[in-house]
Amino acid sequence: MRIVYFGTPEFAASQLEAILSAGYDVAAVVTTPDKPAGRGKKIQCSEVKKTALEHCLPILQPEKLRDPDFLQALASYQADLFIVVAFRMLPSVVWQMPPLGTFNLHASLLPQYRGAAPINHAIINGETETGLTTFFLNEEIDKGAIIMRQSVSIRPDETAGELHDELMLLGNKLVVETIRKIKNNEATPIQQEQICDEAQLKAAPKIFKDFCYIHWENDCQSIYNHIRGLSPYPAAHARLLSDLGESLELKVYASSIETAKPSERPGTVITDGKNFLKLSALDGYIHLTTIQQAGKKAMNIEEFLRGIRLQGTWNATI
Repeated sequence: MRIVYFGTPEFAASQLEAILSAGYDVAAVVTTPDKPAGRGKKIQCSEVKKTALEHCLPILQPEKLRDPDFLQALASYQADLFIVVAFRMLPSVVWQMPPLGTFNLHASLLPQYRGAAPINHAIINGETETGLTTFFLNEEIDKGAIIMRQSVSIRPDETAGELHDELMLLGNKLVVETIRKIKNNEATPIQQEQICDEAQLKAAPKIFKDFCYIHWENDCQSIYNHIRGLSPYPAAHARLLSDLGESLELKVYASSIETAKPSERPGTVITDGKNFLKLSALDGYIHLTTIQQAGKKAMNIEEFLRGIRLQGTWNATI
């Protein structure tokens, strides 16, 4: 059985490595074009391309997925099955090409958390369980027939980065087992509408910067979940302003909750200047424990306070 693999980031590179280790024939890899990245704007390739190069696999990097030259090259591999992990949406002319279909690995228990950021949104919403799903692609995003699902618990203090790594390893096994089922004609796909009513579903849309800002008028648990659900990337943001006209833009990677009945308005900054910095919320205080000031490295709060004097009264703007 010949496979063409579509993917881009580290998460997808891990699945590609697992497929190759299991002995399956990957005829080619499709990934994003190389592009400039970082402060130096050096040209960098995707993690999937790096893995493909290590295994001397043919690589396709189309700018447009409907490009006739790309489609001709893709068809020339005569693949039986396409596999997609963390890649862009495929047009039907691509996913309908292989006789055994095209399946995707999604980092949630579909049909819940369809969209680009399922890991982040599951934690932000305070879920205690999530998982992985393999499903056949169809015309609608993340709505194809489910092949396999694997659940995993979310720890109360787990970050998006930690859950990402856990699901990445779990996904290695799920993808390989899904291939085996399809190859042996053992797959029995289930339509998503048989699992859950559309009205009960939660979405996982792409995350933009405005969404990252902390709303201090919320309860502490919601803020805490927001911070860990965005840690380490893209990170929760806090914009602090003083009555003296100074400002601080912070990324918040870790925090803790102090249950109390604050007398201050939400977003008020309280610190001893040495060991703690906390902000008032609806039902307590959020202690910032690992943060990053714009232009500097991430550091614990004690290290941050040693390098700065917060004069006057400070408040968060959001």
